[in-house]
Amino acid sequence: MKFNALIIILIGFAFMVSCKEEPVIPKPKAKMRLEYPQGKLADLETENFSFKYNQLAKAELNGDKAYTISYPEMKGAIFLSYKKIDGNLSKLITDSKRLSYEHATKADNIVEQPYVNPDEKIYGALFEVQGNAASQSQFYVTDSTEHFLTGSVYFYTKPNYDSILPAASYLQNDIRGIIETLRWKK
Repeated sequence: MKFNALIIILIGFAFMVSCKEEPVIPKPKAKMRLEYPQGKLADLETENFSFKYNQLAKAELNGDKAYTISYPEMKGAIFLSYKKIDGNLSKLITDSKRLSYEHATKADNIVEQPYVNPDEKIYGALFEVQGNAASQSQFYVTDSTEHFLTGSVYFYTKPNYDSILPAASYLQNDIRGIIETLRWKK
């Protein structure tokens, strides 16, 4: 009889243990898939240059030769600043590069991508800043004799590279479009 009672207790214990729910395994953090529409191109004409920009953005003159291309949906903007070259080209390039590399303390990496279009006399570089820096992209372009244009991307939020990466990549593509369609005026 003792043996039958022991078997019943073991079978009952086995049922109790086997009927428990599966252990809860924490799920990995979800990442939103952000997709932005490809906008049509609009023209921005100034007295010194022209280019095409994403029509989903809003372009405005901020002051004397300073422009903002705002992306309200992304809470970000591309800031542009134009300067005439007056024997100060090397200083303008140095200042532009210094501004890009000031983000090195917060950045994981800065990738410099040169841009050369001799047919349109456009020379410059795009700086892709990777990491939790204030600006994710910066660039400068020049014709090396008269015109110098700089630009930078900023978001109206605390930098969190993982969160803003889709928007930063989208704006970097728009910057490439601006550089590729840029034309200097005589």
